[in-house]
Amino acid sequence: MKKIVAVIPMRAGSQRVKDKNFRKFAEKSLFEYKVDLVKNLPVDDIIVNTDSEHAIELAKSMGLKYHRRDPYFASSECSNSEYHEFLARETEAENILIAQVTAPLILKESYVRAIDTFFAEDCNSLMSVKSVKEFLWHNGKAVNYDPLNAPNSQNLPDYVAPTFGLVIANREAMLEARNLICSKPYWMKVTQAEAIDIDTDVDFDFAEFMFKKIVLKQ
Repeated sequence: MKKIVAVIPMRAGSQRVKDKNFRKFAEKSLFEYKVDLVKNLPVDDIIVNTDSEHAIELAKSMGLKYHRRDPYFASSECSNSEYHEFLARETEAENILIAQVTAPLILKESYVRAIDTFFAEDCNSLMSVKSVKEFLWHNGKAVNYDPLNAPNSQNLPDYVAPTFGLVIANREAMLEARNLICSKPYWMKVTQAEAIDIDTDVDFDFAEFMFKKIVLKQ
């Protein structure tokens, strides 16, 4: 079984940003940029997992393997647990690297660092995370500070939030956890720019601006 396989998951449609994976982003498309990056990573294989016939045709033209996803696993009815289990079940590899098309600012160097770290650390999953230094409230109560002794924001507890942009997981651990975050996770901090995930039109425009500023100028 192959040691590490990169999966590029992609749905045909987007509920918030129309055709975001294929429409022009800087000079190409989000999908094309991600394929170009992943092709230069130390992985044993690349699979495009999608329900999009257009993506499948593009994958064929780029010499990539593909898995035609059942429509249910690309629908809003499918829970994250079901989807994560599905990705693991359908990917024959010892370990799976998931490269999200909607996270275009994650640099090649970060992917390589993630792969090296995953194999060096005692973990069965690695997740990109961003620091959260904000005053958080829930149900009318402060979550991470005492309002009567409010600290400066830089002195708040160092919480982290998964970005899901860069993930590496052991396949068996994924199947057991039904999650990208498995029983022995490693949190890999990424920059604010790398943490950008495109979920709205504003995200798309801002990501494109930052991509031109950071990635295309390298």
